[in-house]
Amino acid sequence: MTALAEIIGAMTPVNGGLAGAIPTDWMQGRTSYGGLSAAMALHAAQQCEPDLPPLRSAQISFIGPLAGAVTVTATKLRRGRTAAFIQADVTSDAGLGLRATFVFMADQPSVVDFDQRAPITQRPPVPGTKLWSGPEGFFAYNFEFLDLKDESLRPADLLRWGRMKVHDGIDPMVHVMAIADGMPPAAIRLFGKQMGPISSLTWIINLLTPTPATTDGWWLLGAKSDFARNGCSSQTMTLHNADGALMAEGMQSVAIFA
Repeated sequence: MTALAEIIGAMTPVNGGLAGAIPTDWMQGRTSYGGLSAAMALHAAQQCEPDLPPLRSAQISFIGPLAGAVTVTATKLRRGRTAAFIQADVTSDAGLGLRATFVFMADQPSVVDFDQRAPITQRPPVPGTKLWSGPEGFFAYNFEFLDLKDESLRPADLLRWGRMKVHDGIDPMVHVMAIADGMPPAAIRLFGKQMGPISSLTWIINLLTPTPATTDGWWLLGAKSDFARNGCSSQTMTLHNADGALMAEGMQSVAIFA
């Protein structure tokens, strides 16, 4: 098992970015776990400009497979008075695998103060709860999960508690990026007995706080698909912390090969 902090800490400067490696135990099939490659892209973007404000939004495209040695290049697109836009590309021997645009912006004074987020009642697993991890050599081995079977869940809804087995020593924003993709696309619940490949194409994640934090590494991940047809699905996503506070919202476009 390779801790995320080790992977990020081992990245070394190269012209225009960082060089790193995706360990085999963070793979999902022939490509890297998307949360890891996105976290590596964010780390490179954070090094691109001095004194960046907090991350507010990320727009990520999963373009091709990533494995082994990778190079992450980060480029400032624009930095204005309030916001900075930085692009990061992750490439391996197979070519460009991920492209991300990160938006960093500090809190701004505003006459608008609105919060209609519904509270959640679920609480993290207590010590002794039976959890599951993936097999060795698969990215999920680095995590602990508890899938919830809430009566309110619809046919294409997923809800699970998740945390990295080793979650210390990680930048809070990089931590969120790494954990927030920690479940399969929700449309997988619609397969029934005819299982087949399914893959995220794009991912948008919006941070709702400049200081995401949780307790004991636990996060509640939610995904909901309202539409899946002709090999495509669209889903919304949520990330709550252990106290039930909504930390991030997102959306993914998903390809279904079955």
